[in-house]
Formats: sequence, C-alpha cells, structure tokens
Amino acid sequence: MALLLTAGGAWLYTVLRANLLDNVSGRTELAAREVAARADAGPLPALLPAPRDGVDVVLVLDPRGTVIATTRPSAEPLAHRFAPLQPAPGADTASTVTRAMGGQRGDLVVVRATPPGAEERYVYALTVLSDVDDATHTIAMGLLAAAPLLIALAAGLGWAVTGLALRPVTRIRTELAAVTASELDRRVPEPPADDEVAWLARTVNATLDRLEQSVGRQRQFVADASHELRNPVAAVRSQLEVALGAPGGPTPESVRAALADTVRLQRVAADLLLLARFDARVPSGAPEPVDLALLAAEEAARRPAPRVPVAVDAPAPVPLRGRAAQLERLLANLVDNALRHASSRVTVRAYADPAGRCAVLEVADDGPGIPPGQRERVFERFVRLDAARDRESGGSGLGLAIAREIARAHGGDLEAGARTGGGALLVARFPLPEAGEPAGKRHFRKS
Repeated sequence: MALLLTAGGAWLYTVLRANLLDNVSGRTELAAREVAARADAGPLPALLPAPRDGVDVVLVLDPRGTVIATTRPSAEPLAHRFAPLQPAPGADTASTVTRAMGGQRGDLVVVRATPPGAEERYVYALTVLSDVDDATHTIAMGLLAAAPLLIALAAGLGWAVTGLALRPVTRIRTELAAVTASELDRRVPEPPADDEVAWLARTVNATLDRLEQSVGRQRQFVADASHELRNPVAAVRSQLEVALGAPGGPTPESVRAALADTVRLQRVAADLLLLARFDARVPSGAPEPVDLALLAAEEAARRPAPRVPVAVDAPAPVPLRGRAAQLERLLANLVDNALRHASSRVTVRAYADPAGRCAVLEVADDGPGIPPGQRERVFERFVRLDAARDRESGGSGLGLAIAREIARAHGGDLEAGARTGGGALLVARFPLPEAGEPAGKRHFRKS
C-alpha cells in the first residue's frame, strides 16, 4: 500500500503540475501573440498597457536586442536576458522556463512579428510561476502528510479483513491438528459461504472420510487376517500335539490332517501377500498376448471331475494383452466360487464386445444367486454371505476380492449380477486398445 500510495501521489503531483504549467504557458503565449498582432498592424507605443490573465511583463525587441516597447519601464536588464531566446528557423514561437525578476522562476514565451515594410520584431511575454510553485508545494505537503495516515488505515483494514477471512482457516487448522488415530471421526467446520475456504474445508472433510474408511478397512483386514491365520495354526498345533502324544508315534491320518491345514495356511498367506502387492501397486511383469477363450478351455480341462460340469462357451478367440498368470488366477477364483454354489452346472463364456470395445469373461452358476443388496459386498475381503458355512468349506473369503483387483489391475472391472433363470453371474470386462494405441493405455469405465 505504501508503494501504491507513493506511485499514485507522484502521478497526481506530476499531472497537476504539468496541467498548471500548460495553462500558464497558454496564457503567456496568448498575451505575446496579441502584442505581435498589434506590431504587425502598425507602430507600437513605447509603454504598452499592462497585460491581462496574470502575465507579468511583455517586451518587444528588435533583432539587435533593443527595446521597442514594454509594459514595464526600465526593462533593459530583462531585455539582455530575453534576447538569446529566439524562434528556430521556420518557426514563429519558442518557450522556456527561466529565472528573472528577482530570481523567481518564470515561463518565457517569444513570438516572431513581421510588420510590413519593417524589420522583424520579437515579442517576449513572461509569467512568474510563483502561483504554480505554491500550489504544487501545497499539494506535495498535503500528500506527504496524508500518506502515513492512509498507510496506517490501509494496514489496519488489511489486518482486520485478512484476519476475518482467515479465521475459518484457523478453526480448520485447530480441528485438523486434533485429529488423531483414535479420533478419526472428527471433522473440520465448514463455513456457510461458497468460497475457497469452504471448498478447502469440504476437501479436508472428504479426505478425512476416505482416511477413516481406509483405516477402518485396514483394521478390519488385520482382524480378519489374524482370525483366518489363527484357526489353521491352532489346528496344526493341536494335531501335532495329539500325534506326538499318541502311543506308537504319529498316525498317517494325523499327518495328512496337519498337512492339509498347513496347505490351507500357506494358501491364505499367499492370498494376503498378493492383495498386499495389489494395494502397493507393485508391478508384476509386462503385458503379453492372452486369449481368454483359450484360458477358459484350459481351466475346464484342469478340472476333469468337478462336483458339477463346467461348460465353456467360447466359439472364437478373444485376444487381449495382459498378464496370463493373473488372468488364470482370476478365472480359477470365479470358477471355484461358482462350483461352491452351483446346483447342476457352471458355464464359462468368453467373447469380444465390439460395441463396448472390451473383452468379456462371464462365469454363471445355477445356484441360489446373490441378493441385489449384497452384490458389491461379495468383493470385500473375508466376506462370506452364508454364515452357516464354516471357513474350511467356504474358503477364506479372499477369492472374489483378488479377482476384482486383478481385473482392475488390467484396466477393467468385475461385477456381480443375476443369471437369467436364477443363479449368480460374475462378469469381468477388459478394455481392448484402439487401433494404433499401445496396450495398457486405455481403461474401462463402468456405464
């Protein structure tokens, strides 16, 4: 504000002074031209009448500097000072600011006069600038005296307005500093206004919502993982203790039971590690050409005697670029889930959808199906919709979560729906690159 007021004051002072000087110069030149017009018309009296409009003195000199006429007696000293100023060749007037009449500054204007049949005359008019100097001095003093008050007023207003505007930010900062790991439910106050501070508060609250949900999922995940791992570890320990205490040493049945629990424990640990890699966005190899139809046929061939038949409907190749091992795992998890619930048949379909520019993989069963309100919940980790199923027969609850993470890692998605005629339908869609587009650069968006 100080710089702004300084620049504004300097501009005002300069403009005002220039305007006053222009007015004085105009009046002085007009007085000189009036006398020059009289000189052109005929002889002038030695003593001219006093000029008007505040002009102090008018002199008429010949080319040698001799006084022809004047409005002021004894003007010879002024004539010696004025004579050097003459219009340039081709011009009839000239002006300058000089010191005359007691050392005071004055605006001096000379006009060339050409009387008919006589030599040239030079008409000089002088206006003392004391009024202009007094006015500009008064303005400068006024600006200098008012500047500190204006700066102080601007500083006070700026302090008050800034403090008022930042008061909500202070409340947001205070409330945000009070958020801890044990109090993630706290939220910052949202101002009623629709401005940047209100947007900041809403963004902070949205971030805290996501943080609370993420921490909640993490805690639930740790609790579920601990429970999931504790069961097989306890079973293995119990079986080993019984086997060691049995007469004659461990029996083959106890060893096989301990091995089965160990395999289950290893499978759960591998699933948890895979999910952790997906959460950390750890890359797992470059994409390669994969045929979904071939994967479906190979998955069915790996199950020579399933509980119910697995039919494959893939009349044409469905090529895309992806990670074959992960896509195999996705398909295996979907088929395992369908086999647990199917009554008589599981169907696997693979086809390319030209309209959606995506490759589609469907796994359907004729079991009880998934209630509409639970179709998103089945993809949560460690979720089992059937509470009556035990953990061994129902799996760990990680299969569908891993399948969706694999689909999303390939730029697609996995959704649950209903099969026509009853049963569950799980649909995975993967984007197909446009012509000339590198694989892996296009992402599928749910409609």
